[in-house]
Amino acid sequence: MGGELGDRDDWVEESFTTSHAHDEPVGEHMCAAAYERKMRIYRWYSRLNSQCAARTNQVMPNSSVTAHPVVCWIEGGEARSARWRSESGATPPKRVLIAHDHIRADDAYGLACQGTALLWRGDFQNARQMLLALASRADRQPRKPQRKSGVSSMPTLPAEAFHLHRQARSQRARTLGALLVLLDEDYSIALPRAPNIRQACAEAYGPGRGPSVTPLRALLGLIGAHEWRTKGIAIAAIGGRIHPHYGVFAPIRREYVDLVATAPLVASRSLSSLAFDIGTGTGVLAAVLARRGFRRVLATDWDSRALACARENLERLGLSEQVEVVHADLFPEGRAALVVCNPPWVPARPSSPIERGIYDPESRMLREFLDELPAHLEPGGEGWLILSDLAERLGLRTRSELLSLFHAAGLRVMDRSDVRPIHPRAADDTDPLHAARASEVTSLWRLAVRCVQASS
Repeated sequence: MGGELGDRDDWVEESFTTSHAHDEPVGEHMCAAAYERKMRIYRWYSRLNSQCAARTNQVMPNSSVTAHPVVCWIEGGEARSARWRSESGATPPKRVLIAHDHIRADDAYGLACQGTALLWRGDFQNARQMLLALASRADRQPRKPQRKSGVSSMPTLPAEAFHLHRQARSQRARTLGALLVLLDEDYSIALPRAPNIRQACAEAYGPGRGPSVTPLRALLGLIGAHEWRTKGIAIAAIGGRIHPHYGVFAPIRREYVDLVATAPLVASRSLSSLAFDIGTGTGVLAAVLARRGFRRVLATDWDSRALACARENLERLGLSEQVEVVHADLFPEGRAALVVCNPPWVPARPSSPIERGIYDPESRMLREFLDELPAHLEPGGEGWLILSDLAERLGLRTRSELLSLFHAAGLRVMDRSDVRPIHPRAADDTDPLHAARASEVTSLWRLAVRCVQASS
């Protein structure tokens, strides 16, 4: 099989990695003959990848490599495979072609749109330039079809605009995720001018166990996360810096931190100097509560990356004796004078782990927090809910629905503090969600258990 496979593999690689021998464009302008020729290659290569995957699983059925998703490709006449890494949970691509520096951006974009992944074997910095070129093509506004007079093609409802925007972003992510990079067992990259990212990968993935393949776009995000972790984010309310880990939501938007730092403290704090921070993430709000005088703070989270991140940050700030980080789905055992929660703000399904800090399907965490809050408050205690009204402005939840959740949980609103967030998207009028972002308000709701009068 080796000789025949090698001859065909060389033909496939030449067809897709050089711009001199085959200069026809890929996509809707491709001539019929060229399109049919490349489709024959697609079909042949799909069968080859399937055979490669089947053979890999037969050869190593009990291997640690096959305990994870595996991506297969043909290179140099040999079938190869490696662990597939995708933070978004995307399945391994079924078609993988080798790409070098000579491939045209239009060809690469056409292949990516058709579901073919490109494993980069050229210069690393050229791969970054190729990713920018793919992004530029993905961001081009599609040519709008002619519409009858008076009929608008734009979504009229904010919720419709939101779902179309997420759909477009998802398609963009899939296209850009087609450009792949191979990592060696020690997370080194055997490409010219490739950076040393071994520490960044070890922080995100743990010890390396064999070679792996990941989208270049995800790898660049990992490098950026490592830089954030190294530099940290200055937070005035804690007199120090927070160092977010990869996959943990970073407190870049500080308005919710300032709300917790300035809200009036619960009157019954003298009864018990215990506070809960539910869904602590980086630990920033737990640190704020400790700086505000609570002798003991229990900070909970269920994500292993968040737990490690919070513990490290609190240790750096000298608060590890004052704040205990606890693995819990929501609440720890017991009651507290103050319970703080900053749940995901938008009721929608996250497409990656990092989006869990933004999207909360059907407001599950919000509902569970409110329902369980009364059982975890001391008499006279308060719950502080930090929530943006972006979901309301997008038509995904109404204010009356939120107030009904409070009432159903047996809670009353004592007070509310509002602040308008300041971030670049609020001023970007090209953003499809600009109207909602520009008018967004973030609130701290002070909640207490509603007194129920006994019937006479």
